[in-house]
Amino acid sequence: MSTAAGAPRNAEEQARFERSLREMFEQHISFNQLLGLKILSLQPGDVRGRFEMKPELVGHFTYGRLHGGVISSVLDAMAGLALMVAIAERHPGESAMQVMHRFARMGTIDLRVDFLRQGLGRHFEAAAQVTRLGGRIGSTQMALHNDEGELIATAAAAFVVS
Repeated sequence: MSTAAGAPRNAEEQARFERSLREMFEQHISFNQLLGLKILSLQPGDVRGRFEMKPELVGHFTYGRLHGGVISSVLDAMAGLALMVAIAERHPGESAMQVMHRFARMGTIDLRVDFLRQGLGRHFEAAAQVTRLGGRIGSTQMALHNDEGELIATAAAAFVVS
């Protein structure tokens, strides 16, 4: 059920959207659960998540470094989340469920990761921003920092969004 065309979601419907998005991201995407990925912010232009280092995420056993696939996966997931927030902003007249339904049509079509430092830390924070949201393609930039604020990796991705 949609709100009036173009009219912004009311506060209750916006809260419902944010709860649904958080639940889907943290509880229904099994891989995000495995990573331990938790949302810190769902604000347009400020989409951030965090995860703790744990033995299952180590890629180099001698040094205890974060696996490169974990870094890539987290940055990819955060990019998708940022796009969902941007899509919700673009369609203010849609209900929480209508916006959530759009997630089914999204998919990564390009991902480039630059590994800048070793993935060492007690926890990590990832941020993503939408650089362009077109009718069919969305572009993002992402960054991963460790608990000391060191930049571990940056990335750019493109998604099909329709």
